[in-house]
Amino acid sequence: MADFRRVADEVAADIAAGRLRPGERLPPQRAFARGRGIADSTAGRVYAELARRGLVVGEVGRGTFVRAAERAPGPALAEPAAARVDLELNYPVVPGQSALLAAGLERLRRPDVLDAALGPVGVAGTAAAREAAAALLSASGCRTAPSEVLFAGNGRQAIAGAVAALVPPGGRLAVEALTYPVIKGIAARLGVTLVPVPSDEQGLRPDALADAHRVAPLGAVYLQPTLHNPSGTTMPSQRRAELAATLERLGLHAIEDRIWAFLREDGPEPLAAHAAGRTVLVDSLSKRLAPGLSLGFAVPPASLSGRVAAALRSGGWGPAGFALDAAAGWIADGTVESVTRAKRADAASRQRIAAGRLAGSAVRSDPCSYFCWWDLPRPWRAETFVAAAARRGIAVTPAAAFVVGNSAAPRAVRFGLASPPPEVLARALDAVAEIAAAGPDDATVD
Repeated sequence: MADFRRVADEVAADIAAGRLRPGERLPPQRAFARGRGIADSTAGRVYAELARRGLVVGEVGRGTFVRAAERAPGPALAEPAAARVDLELNYPVVPGQSALLAAGLERLRRPDVLDAALGPVGVAGTAAAREAAAALLSASGCRTAPSEVLFAGNGRQAIAGAVAALVPPGGRLAVEALTYPVIKGIAARLGVTLVPVPSDEQGLRPDALADAHRVAPLGAVYLQPTLHNPSGTTMPSQRRAELAATLERLGLHAIEDRIWAFLREDGPEPLAAHAAGRTVLVDSLSKRLAPGLSLGFAVPPASLSGRVAAALRSGGWGPAGFALDAAAGWIADGTVESVTRAKRADAASRQRIAAGRLAGSAVRSDPCSYFCWWDLPRPWRAETFVAAAARRGIAVTPAAAFVVGNSAAPRAVRFGLASPPPEVLARALDAVAEIAAAGPDDATVD
């Protein structure tokens, strides 16, 4: 019947317009049916349809609540939240960085330089860009020759290009059981099946990867060995060496995401240093510099360079010439290094704020990172907590956003620390600590 969908559309419109707010409880189904003049069974179908659309969440024994936000059609964490305090996305911007970036653009005011920057450019970039990118990546512990670097429009496109090059449609890509949500959208669009692989406190387990490969061959594995998002863990060197040996034994390639690794100045060598012939390293500038400046890097082994380059070209994932030229200049003149140092200090400062505000809570993180993983106290569930925080104008991310497949999500949430000003961050963390201490029954909206 179409009638229940029409009623569901009406409720969805109320949610979109703000007439039903995040966290608000809907009437019991019988009361809803009477109010709408429909059968009880139709009301049940309406509520089921709203849940299917991701607009409401049911709590056994408590009722049905409007979700913190309508489920986005794209990958989780893809767009800024509408809440007053955004602890979902991480947009690290430090004071003074715009002045540094502006100074580095002076040379682009010359018409001849600007003409060159606005011209077409391929995934191999320019000689100056390759030199600059190789220097930047080598400083991070990945000894890179300029000829090895390929460019994408951003880090997500670099990841997509690597996946497309290594895993055919219908193939299997191993990932950590909790992983970067965007990889789920990339895999879906490429027709790739994600295979969650268990991790421990040291990161992805090589024995579990081998077990997954035995069940059915894997095309590759995507992982974040340094400052894993969302857990914040960093894989030690010994585990990286064990994983490299496993990759070699299984004949597998890895896609190593190092987009957050710049925050760990003293971190272990990249996985690519242990498995150079088996690893496609990906990185970008948007976190290092600014969200509006996107440029991605992919460094494949020589045997895969042609395949990755072809995937980037066919996907339309090549770089923009202006961003490429500007980035090369900022790397060469030291601007990137200056901003990076400031962001390391900023991340450490924000972690100290979080440690103080959430003292005594089961929070896991790294003192260098811009995010925290909180195993919620009982009886909180992640969705209920997200709704309660939304009622206080605070957007946080439930563990389900990072879960692959149909596995049960932990009772946990992730906080991104980078976006709000420090004083706003402190107040927001005070608020979520109060919510957790009060319990879900105290957060209920009548």
